[in-house]
Amino acid sequence: MWLADQWNDYEVIDCSKGEKLERWGDYLLVRPDPQVIWDTPKKEKGWRKMNGHYHRSSKGGGEWEFFQLPKEWTIQYSLPINKKLTFHLKPFSFKHTGLFPEQAANWNWFSQLIADAVSKGRQVKVLNLFAYTGGATLAAAAAGASVTHVDASKGMVTWAKENAISSGLKDAPIRWLVDDCVKFVEREIRRGNHYDAIIMDPPSYGRGPKGEIWKIEESVYPLIQLCSQILTDNPLFFLINSYTTGLQPAVLSYMISTVLDTANGTVTASEIGLPVSSSGLVLPCGASGRYEATGI
Repeated sequence: MWLADQWNDYEVIDCSKGEKLERWGDYLLVRPDPQVIWDTPKKEKGWRKMNGHYHRSSKGGGEWEFFQLPKEWTIQYSLPINKKLTFHLKPFSFKHTGLFPEQAANWNWFSQLIADAVSKGRQVKVLNLFAYTGGATLAAAAAGASVTHVDASKGMVTWAKENAISSGLKDAPIRWLVDDCVKFVEREIRRGNHYDAIIMDPPSYGRGPKGEIWKIEESVYPLIQLCSQILTDNPLFFLINSYTTGLQPAVLSYMISTVLDTANGTVTASEIGLPVSSSGLVLPCGASGRYEATGI
């Protein structure tokens, strides 16, 4: 398992009975988590001193309950390349805060790859699809890449720009696009554009800005096939994330291996997770599949 275990401003303190107790900077949040099927005693005092609690409804969805929590605050993350990222947090619909901290396991990996390539004189172009609030975009840009950030939500792209400014990346070579990811890749094929690396974090289900329907089980493999056409001849890396139960690490590895030319690199896949400080155990948080070039 790939662990996001280098956080200072975030931790999973405890998890039990379908919920996790997290520290986001100075504030404690309790959020539902379907992975937490165990019923261990909630001994941590944070369970009783939380600043925000997301209550899931039996009818679907849910709502936040706040206790002395600001509408917005920031936390920071230090990459292994000696660069620091700043993220704005704003609790919103369906338990979200605007950040998936487990993805730091991937930021560490590819930021080092990019920094090493840049140090050898390579110009690295990265495409980030379903880019959300820009965690991967910022990590890639901080490492020296030029990044194309694509998300169907205008609000998420605006949020990502705020994170970039706060991270000292206002003038970094980042292209911000509100677009349907599949249609964008199709246009890039026609335009003959290519990228040294592609990152994708597709949702299980979603809609594009013009109502385009996305179902990951039906759409993700064709998208990887399309992406293979806009990778350079010697790509640096490829990354796909999944929070969908059916897309386990072996599935991600199989898809990458059957679509990409992997002769000059290696394919790996694993669960990603967050350490639980009260127990010393690990909370699984999805899966990632990676292709990494060797000898570049």
